[in-house]
Amino acid sequence: MKIMFSAGEASGDVHGAGLAREIKKISPSTELFGLGGNLMAESGVRLVRNYKNYNVMGFIEVVKNLRRILQLLDDLTEIIRTERPDLLVLIDYPDFNWRLAKRAKKLGVKILSYIPPSAWAWRKGRAKTCAAIADVFIAIFPFELPVYREAGAKIFFLGNPLVDTVKPSMTRAEARKFFNVDESERVILLLPGSRRQEIKLLLPPMLEAVKILSTTRQMRFFLPVADGVEHLIDTAGLEITIVESARRYDIMQIADAAIATSGTVVLEAALLNLPCVVLYKMSSLNFFIGKLFVDIKFFSLPNILANEGILTELLQDEVTPERISAEIAQILDNRSLIVKKLQSACKKLGEPGSAARVAKKILETANNEEL
Repeated sequence: MKIMFSAGEASGDVHGAGLAREIKKISPSTELFGLGGNLMAESGVRLVRNYKNYNVMGFIEVVKNLRRILQLLDDLTEIIRTERPDLLVLIDYPDFNWRLAKRAKKLGVKILSYIPPSAWAWRKGRAKTCAAIADVFIAIFPFELPVYREAGAKIFFLGNPLVDTVKPSMTRAEARKFFNVDESERVILLLPGSRRQEIKLLLPPMLEAVKILSTTRQMRFFLPVADGVEHLIDTAGLEITIVESARRYDIMQIADAAIATSGTVVLEAALLNLPCVVLYKMSSLNFFIGKLFVDIKFFSLPNILANEGILTELLQDEVTPERISAEIAQILDNRSLIVKKLQSACKKLGEPGSAARVAKKILETANNEEL
């Protein structure tokens, strides 16, 4: 049996590697190949192309590299035609992968979408478009199922991989010693994100909030940074300890609260019992357009899972140093109740071992000749 993967970015390489290992445990003779990265190659996937040779970000960079990207699409289409895989597994990366999926469908190849395009909050019509192309969908959040099922998709929720991967490398005692944090000190994290625009818009009010908080309680401030963006971080003379990204789970587990840009990191924090004040800010034009198309009660993942405002969300003009520092104080005063609610929300992500369950579903789909 032959299964082809298409993973066009770093996160997809991580997911693909985990799935490949589990597939090989269940069915060692299955041939795995496709577009991916070094982690997938190390896990038994024969790379026909490495995504790193094509991975670009930003509109201008995409335009500059459009010919190469279109050539990759043609190359992978020809590989599908030649190799005739029993199943094509799309891993996120929607703009490219669904173009490839359309071509694969015309060639009569079955398609499974892992982490399908988000359609629950906006652009719900694309659920119907995708449902007409792929045979099986596997979502990593339970709230994604209804819109796809309504569109006629065969979709499953088999757990979230973060439940397995968000693990500190040391104990709490070891982490406190490593970061030189006393038990009497309150630890506050700044999590401004890794994108240049996020840092530009949200780090300044975070730093101003630190100035306010520094005068009120005995606190230590830490800032985990993604590789390659250290030069963008200016702590403005404040006593803030920079932590390498690889240690972020270790510092998260001993932190009392965090100021975070909305995104996956807020859910990672929740899994480690770390409450956040969640910030989201964009240009005025993008915000105006977003209000026209997006209709949701909450924008942070723990709140969406719980369907409750467990974490305070500050949007646009609400993102002020005064408001941030006040909300951090509220977290510190009510932390045990917030953590209890976060734990309840995170249970909705499923039990550990999602990669094994997804691998089993991939093999079942590849073997099902009736699809």
